[in-house]
Amino acid sequence: MTRTEQVERVKKALDHADAVVVGAGAGLSASAGFIYSGERFERNFADFIEKYHFKDMYTAGFYPYDTLETYWAYWSRHIYLNRYVPAPKPVYDDLLDLIDRKDYFVITTNVDHCFQKAGFDKGRLFYTQGDYGLWQCSEPCHQKTYDNEEAVRRMLKEQKDMRIPPALIPRCPVCGKPMTMNLRCDHTFVEDEGWHEASLRYAEFLRRHEGLRTLFLELGVGKNTPAIIKYPFRKMTGQNPNATYACINMGEAVVPRELDERAVCVDGDVGTVVRALLQSKAACT
Repeated sequence: MTRTEQVERVKKALDHADAVVVGAGAGLSASAGFIYSGERFERNFADFIEKYHFKDMYTAGFYPYDTLETYWAYWSRHIYLNRYVPAPKPVYDDLLDLIDRKDYFVITTNVDHCFQKAGFDKGRLFYTQGDYGLWQCSEPCHQKTYDNEEAVRRMLKEQKDMRIPPALIPRCPVCGKPMTMNLRCDHTFVEDEGWHEASLRYAEFLRRHEGLRTLFLELGVGKNTPAIIKYPFRKMTGQNPNATYACINMGEAVVPRELDERAVCVDGDVGTVVRALLQSKAACT
Protein backbone atom coordinates (compact mmCIF):
# COMPACT_ATOMS: atom_id res chain seq x y z
CA MET A 1 0.00 0.00 0.00
CA THR A 2 1.37 3.42 -0.94
CA ARG A 3 1.72 6.33 1.49
CA THR A 4 -1.14 8.13 -0.27
CA GLU A 5 -3.39 5.10 0.13
CA GLN A 6 -2.48 4.79 3.80
CA VAL A 7 -3.26 8.46 4.44
CA GLU A 8 -6.59 8.11 2.62
CA ARG A 9 -7.53 5.14 4.80
CA VAL A 10 -6.84 7.15 7.94
CA LYS A 11 -8.81 10.09 6.55
CA LYS A 12 -11.76 7.84 5.73
CA ALA A 13 -11.76 6.44 9.26
CA LEU A 14 -11.59 9.97 10.64
CA ASP A 15 -14.43 11.18 8.43
CA HIS A 16 -16.75 8.38 9.57
CA ALA A 17 -15.76 8.33 13.24
CA ASP A 18 -18.24 9.23 15.96
CA ALA A 19 -15.28 9.74 18.28
CA VAL A 20 -11.50 10.10 18.03
CA VAL A 21 -9.17 8.97 20.80
CA VAL A 22 -5.68 10.40 20.29
CA GLY A 23 -2.75 8.66 21.95
CA ALA A 24 0.35 10.84 21.77
CA GLY A 25 3.95 9.93 22.50
CA ALA A 26 7.37 11.55 22.23
CA GLY A 27 7.43 11.25 18.45
CA LEU A 28 4.69 13.86 18.16
CA SER A 29 6.66 16.49 20.10
CA ALA A 30 9.87 15.56 18.29
CA SER A 31 8.08 16.23 15.02
CA ALA A 32 7.02 19.63 16.43
CA GLY A 33 10.69 20.49 17.02
CA PHE A 34 11.22 19.51 20.64
CA ILE A 35 14.49 17.71 19.95
CA TYR A 36 16.58 16.78 23.00
CA SER A 37 19.93 16.55 21.21
CA GLY A 38 21.88 18.20 18.42
CA GLU A 39 21.95 21.92 17.70
CA ARG A 40 19.07 22.84 20.03
CA PHE A 41 20.77 21.15 22.96
CA GLU A 42 24.23 22.47 22.12
CA ARG A 43 23.00 26.05 21.75
CA ASN A 44 21.29 26.15 25.14
CA PHE A 45 23.57 23.96 27.26
CA ALA A 46 27.09 24.64 25.95
CA ASP A 47 28.47 25.20 29.47
CA PHE A 48 27.00 21.96 30.83
CA ILE A 49 28.25 20.05 27.79
CA GLU A 50 31.77 21.42 28.23
CA LYS A 51 31.93 20.47 31.90
CA TYR A 52 29.96 17.22 32.00
CA HIS A 53 30.25 15.99 28.38
CA PHE A 54 26.51 15.47 28.09
CA LYS A 55 25.11 14.12 24.83
CA ASP A 56 21.48 15.16 25.21
CA MET A 57 18.92 16.73 27.54
CA TYR A 58 17.43 13.40 28.55
CA THR A 59 20.59 11.94 30.08
CA ALA A 60 21.57 15.31 31.54
CA GLY A 61 18.34 15.32 33.53
CA PHE A 62 19.33 12.14 35.36
CA TYR A 63 22.87 13.25 36.24
CA PRO A 64 23.63 13.22 40.03
CA TYR A 65 24.61 16.88 40.40
CA ASP A 66 26.73 17.75 43.45
CA THR A 67 24.50 20.60 44.59
CA LEU A 68 20.88 21.62 44.31
CA GLU A 69 22.07 24.98 42.99
CA THR A 70 23.52 23.25 39.91
CA TYR A 71 20.65 20.77 39.65
CA TRP A 72 18.12 23.59 39.39
CA ALA A 73 20.33 25.65 37.07
CA TYR A 74 20.12 22.74 34.64
CA TRP A 75 16.47 21.92 35.21
CA SER A 76 15.24 25.51 35.03
CA ARG A 77 16.65 25.72 31.48
CA HIS A 78 15.25 22.32 30.60
CA ILE A 79 11.79 23.23 31.87
CA TYR A 80 11.76 26.61 30.17
CA LEU A 81 12.81 25.24 26.77
CA ASN A 82 10.45 22.29 26.80
CA ARG A 83 7.43 23.76 28.60
CA TYR A 84 7.26 27.54 28.21
CA VAL A 85 8.83 28.11 24.77
CA PRO A 86 6.37 27.62 21.87
CA ALA A 87 6.88 24.57 19.69
CA PRO A 88 9.11 25.42 16.69
CA LYS A 89 6.72 23.76 14.24
CA PRO A 90 2.88 23.96 14.11
CA VAL A 91 2.29 20.20 14.35
CA TYR A 92 -0.04 20.47 17.36
CA ASP A 93 -1.95 23.31 15.71
CA ASP A 94 -2.42 21.18 12.61
CA LEU A 95 -3.64 18.27 14.71
CA LEU A 96 -6.21 20.47 16.43
CA ASP A 97 -7.43 21.73 13.04
CA LEU A 98 -7.75 18.12 11.94
CA ILE A 99 -9.91 16.86 14.81
CA ASP A 100 -11.43 19.98 16.38
CA ARG A 101 -14.92 19.33 14.99
CA LYS A 102 -14.88 15.73 16.20
CA ASP A 103 -15.79 14.40 19.63
CA TYR A 104 -12.22 13.75 20.77
CA PHE A 105 -10.12 12.93 23.79
CA VAL A 106 -6.34 12.90 24.16
CA ILE A 107 -4.21 10.65 26.36
CA THR A 108 -0.50 11.42 26.28
CA THR A 109 2.76 10.45 27.92
CA ASN A 110 4.25 13.80 26.88
CA VAL A 111 4.93 16.31 29.65
CA ASP A 112 5.54 19.47 27.62
CA HIS A 113 2.02 20.98 27.68
CA CYS A 114 1.96 21.36 23.88
CA PHE A 115 -1.69 20.37 23.58
CA GLN A 116 -2.90 23.17 25.81
CA LYS A 117 -0.54 25.70 24.22
CA ALA A 118 -2.08 24.82 20.85
CA GLY A 119 -5.59 25.41 22.16
CA PHE A 120 -6.87 21.90 22.88
CA ASP A 121 -9.69 21.74 25.43
CA LYS A 122 -8.10 21.08 28.84
CA GLY A 123 -11.10 18.96 29.78
CA ARG A 124 -10.26 16.55 26.96
CA LEU A 125 -6.64 15.93 27.97
CA PHE A 126 -5.06 13.33 30.23
CA TYR A 127 -1.34 13.78 30.93
CA THR A 128 -0.51 10.40 32.47
CA GLN A 129 3.18 10.98 33.20
CA GLY A 130 3.20 14.48 34.71
CA ASP A 131 3.94 18.01 33.56
CA TYR A 132 7.18 19.99 33.30
CA GLY A 133 5.20 22.95 34.63
CA LEU A 134 4.55 21.29 38.00
CA TRP A 135 6.66 20.55 41.07
CA GLN A 136 5.97 18.21 43.94
CA CYS A 137 7.53 17.37 47.28
CA SER A 138 10.46 14.98 46.76
CA GLU A 139 9.34 12.84 49.71
CA PRO A 140 6.42 13.22 48.88
CA CYS A 141 4.75 14.19 52.13
CA HIS A 142 1.43 15.05 50.45
CA GLN A 143 -0.37 14.54 47.14
CA LYS A 144 -0.31 18.04 45.71
CA THR A 145 1.55 19.76 42.86
CA TYR A 146 2.66 23.37 42.39
CA ASP A 147 2.97 25.61 39.32
CA ASN A 148 6.59 26.58 38.67
CA GLU A 149 6.63 29.15 35.86
CA GLU A 150 7.44 32.21 37.96
CA ALA A 151 10.17 30.39 39.89
CA VAL A 152 11.69 28.90 36.74
CA ARG A 153 11.90 32.26 35.02
CA ARG A 154 13.60 33.75 38.05
CA MET A 155 16.12 30.87 38.14
CA LEU A 156 16.93 31.51 34.50
CA LYS A 157 17.47 35.19 35.10
CA GLU A 158 19.60 34.87 38.23
CA GLN A 159 21.73 31.76 37.57
CA LYS A 160 25.47 32.20 37.08
CA ASP A 161 28.24 29.70 36.38
CA MET A 162 25.70 26.85 36.24
CA ARG A 163 24.32 27.66 39.70
CA ILE A 164 21.22 29.38 41.00
CA PRO A 165 21.26 31.44 44.23
CA PRO A 166 20.64 29.16 47.27
CA ALA A 167 17.57 31.20 48.18
CA LEU A 168 15.86 30.08 44.95
CA ILE A 169 16.04 26.35 45.72
CA PRO A 170 12.37 25.26 45.84
CA ARG A 171 11.29 23.56 49.04
CA CYS A 172 8.09 21.85 50.06
CA PRO A 173 5.78 24.30 51.87
CA VAL A 174 4.62 21.49 54.17
CA CYS A 175 7.76 19.58 55.27
CA GLY A 176 10.57 21.82 53.98
CA LYS A 177 12.29 19.12 51.92
CA PRO A 178 13.46 19.94 48.39
CA MET A 179 10.87 19.97 45.63
CA THR A 180 11.31 17.85 42.54
CA MET A 181 9.75 17.50 39.10
CA ASN A 182 6.26 16.06 38.81
CA LEU A 183 7.41 13.37 36.36
CA ARG A 184 6.69 9.67 36.66
CA CYS A 185 10.12 8.20 37.28
CA ASP A 186 9.40 5.99 40.29
CA HIS A 187 6.89 5.30 43.09
CA THR A 188 7.16 8.88 44.43
CA PHE A 189 5.22 10.37 41.50
CA VAL A 190 2.31 12.48 42.79
CA GLU A 191 -1.06 11.85 41.19
CA ASP A 192 -2.83 15.00 42.35
CA GLU A 193 -6.51 15.88 42.23
CA GLY A 194 -6.24 17.18 38.66
CA TRP A 195 -4.59 13.94 37.53
CA HIS A 196 -7.39 11.82 39.00
CA GLU A 197 -10.09 14.05 37.53
CA ALA A 198 -8.53 13.73 34.06
CA SER A 199 -8.29 9.95 34.47
CA LEU A 200 -11.98 9.75 35.31
CA ARG A 201 -12.92 11.94 32.33
CA TYR A 202 -10.94 9.66 30.02
CA ALA A 203 -12.59 6.54 31.41
CA GLU A 204 -16.03 8.13 31.05
CA PHE A 205 -15.30 9.18 27.44
CA LEU A 206 -14.38 5.60 26.56
CA ARG A 207 -17.49 4.27 28.32
CA ARG A 208 -19.81 6.64 26.46
CA HIS A 209 -18.42 5.57 23.09
CA GLU A 210 -18.35 1.82 23.57
CA GLY A 211 -19.47 0.12 20.38
CA LEU A 212 -19.55 3.33 18.35
CA ARG A 213 -17.41 4.18 15.33
CA THR A 214 -14.18 5.16 17.06
CA LEU A 215 -10.80 6.02 15.61
CA PHE A 216 -7.92 5.21 17.94
CA LEU A 217 -5.25 7.51 16.51
CA GLU A 218 -1.80 6.67 17.86
CA LEU A 219 0.82 9.34 17.13
CA GLY A 220 4.54 8.95 17.80
CA VAL A 221 4.19 6.30 20.50
CA GLY A 222 7.32 4.20 20.96
CA LYS A 223 8.12 1.10 22.98
CA ASN A 224 9.03 2.70 26.33
CA THR A 225 5.55 2.61 27.87
CA PRO A 226 3.34 0.52 25.55
CA ALA A 227 0.93 -0.40 28.35
CA ILE A 228 -0.37 3.19 28.58
CA ILE A 229 -1.47 3.79 24.97
CA LYS A 230 -0.35 1.21 22.42
CA TYR A 231 -1.63 -2.02 24.00
CA PRO A 232 -4.93 -0.55 25.28
CA PHE A 233 -5.66 1.02 21.88
CA ARG A 234 -5.14 -2.31 20.15
CA LYS A 235 -7.25 -4.15 22.73
CA MET A 236 -10.14 -1.66 22.54
CA THR A 237 -10.08 -1.80 18.75
CA GLY A 238 -10.22 -5.59 18.86
CA GLN A 239 -13.21 -5.48 21.19
CA ASN A 240 -15.17 -2.99 19.08
CA PRO A 241 -16.01 -4.14 15.53
CA ASN A 242 -16.77 -0.51 14.62
CA ALA A 243 -13.37 0.81 15.68
CA THR A 244 -10.26 1.55 13.63
CA TYR A 245 -6.69 1.65 14.92
CA ALA A 246 -4.23 3.97 13.14
CA CYS A 247 -0.54 4.01 14.06
CA ILE A 248 1.56 6.88 12.72
CA ASN A 249 5.23 6.90 13.65
CA MET A 250 8.71 7.24 12.18
CA GLY A 251 10.29 3.80 11.96
CA GLU A 252 7.94 2.21 14.50
CA ALA A 253 4.61 2.00 12.70
CA VAL A 254 3.35 -1.54 13.28
CA VAL A 255 -0.14 -2.98 13.56
CA PRO A 256 -1.11 -6.45 14.85
CA ARG A 257 -2.31 -8.94 12.24
CA GLU A 258 -5.42 -9.84 14.22
CA LEU A 259 -6.90 -6.37 13.61
CA ASP A 260 -6.69 -7.04 9.87
CA GLU A 261 -8.59 -4.44 7.81
CA ARG A 262 -9.47 -2.34 10.86
CA ALA A 263 -5.90 -1.16 11.32
CA VAL A 264 -3.58 1.00 9.26
CA CYS A 265 -0.01 2.11 9.86
CA VAL A 266 1.85 5.01 8.31
CA ASP A 267 5.63 4.96 8.65
CA GLY A 268 6.77 8.58 8.57
CA ASP A 269 7.16 11.87 10.34
CA VAL A 270 3.99 12.48 12.36
CA GLY A 271 3.76 16.16 11.48
CA THR A 272 4.12 15.47 7.77
CA VAL A 273 1.37 12.86 7.86
CA VAL A 274 -0.95 15.09 9.93
CA ARG A 275 -0.41 17.91 7.41
CA ALA A 276 -1.21 15.51 4.55
CA LEU A 277 -4.43 14.49 6.31
CA LEU A 278 -5.31 18.13 6.83
CA GLN A 279 -4.68 18.95 3.17
CA SER A 280 -6.73 15.96 2.05
CA LYS A 281 -9.55 17.08 4.32
CA ALA A 282 -9.42 20.62 2.89
CA ALA A 283 -9.48 19.34 -0.68
CA CYS A 284 -12.77 17.56 0.00
CA THR A 285 -14.56 20.57 1.50
